[in-house]
Amino acid sequence: MDERINKYLSSCGYCSRREADRLINDNRVMIDGKPAQLGSRVTDGQIVTVDGNRVFAEEEIILLAFNKPVGIVCTTTDNQGSNNIVDYIGYDKRIYPVGRLDKDSEGLILLTNQGQLMDDILRSVNGHEKEYTVTVNKKLSKDFEKRMSQPMYIKELNRWTRNCTVKMTGDYSFNIILTQGLNRQIRRMCQILGYKVVKLQRIRIMNILLGDLQTGQYRQVTSNEYNELLSQINRD
Repeated sequence: MDERINKYLSSCGYCSRREADRLINDNRVMIDGKPAQLGSRVTDGQIVTVDGNRVFAEEEIILLAFNKPVGIVCTTTDNQGSNNIVDYIGYDKRIYPVGRLDKDSEGLILLTNQGQLMDDILRSVNGHEKEYTVTVNKKLSKDFEKRMSQPMYIKELNRWTRNCTVKMTGDYSFNIILTQGLNRQIRRMCQILGYKVVKLQRIRIMNILLGDLQTGQYRQVTSNEYNELLSQINRD
């Protein structure tokens, strides 16, 4: 073994590479008792610790599909109390959410102990699909699908959205498939077009479906789902 410290922590299932870089900058990561630096490498036989605790590779792969209720925040920190997604689930092993779903939204989110898998899913350049059902506060216009599916400039983020797939499902509702994950993207896009989102639910991440999973419940991703997920990632 000879790999960068951030990749090592990610492959051990401790955290994502981005979080690993933050821990390193905070001088919380040690290699053989010495503070790690960004770009430090780990080889066989070396001892890696975070906050004094040794980091070992995870043996069991955990990947959960969770139907997040409104009001739960997707963070692993303790400052949100009972609204913390990890504390809410109460899983008996260390896991963390793959990406985010804002506090006012509900639906599918994945949680895992595999940092590398988390990085691969979140890498937006790969164009991984996420599907949502959305309800707004007033009747949709006849040209809504066309306008909503085209790129928009979001001033607050100084970013353009990508083309997306939109299908109206009712006078006040639609489905949308995104391949990027800008902050509160759907809400901001609707606001640009003069609508306010009153309900937003994610129903799919790549090949993983929410299905009939009840609000507040989680399930193990099946082996077939996991293998197809890896297949999609490896095609990128």
